[in-house]
Amino acid sequence: MGGHTSFVTSVAFSHDGKRVVSGSDDNTVRIWDAETGQTVSGPFEGHTNAVTSVAFSHDGKRVVSGSDDHAVRIWDAETGQTVSGLSRPH
Repeated sequence: MGGHTSFVTSVAFSHDGKRVVSGSDDNTVRIWDAETGQTVSGPFEGHTNAVTSVAFSHDGKRVVSGSDDHAVRIWDAETGQTVSGLSRPH
């Protein structure tokens, strides 16, 4: 799996320090192995504009992302499927 195709705008470590989640101007979210640098999940697609913030849930099973498209999405960290989303302007 490759990396982002545009600028990375946000990153966060998982609580156990084993993974890193990143958001990008390419409108995607990816999860990386913190030791090897290899992509382990993603790209998560669904945002229609740059992803500007990302975070892991405490248990590491979910990722939340915020975007310039005025949406917040909650993703399953393994499958990349959207679990929930809010799309009201903030």
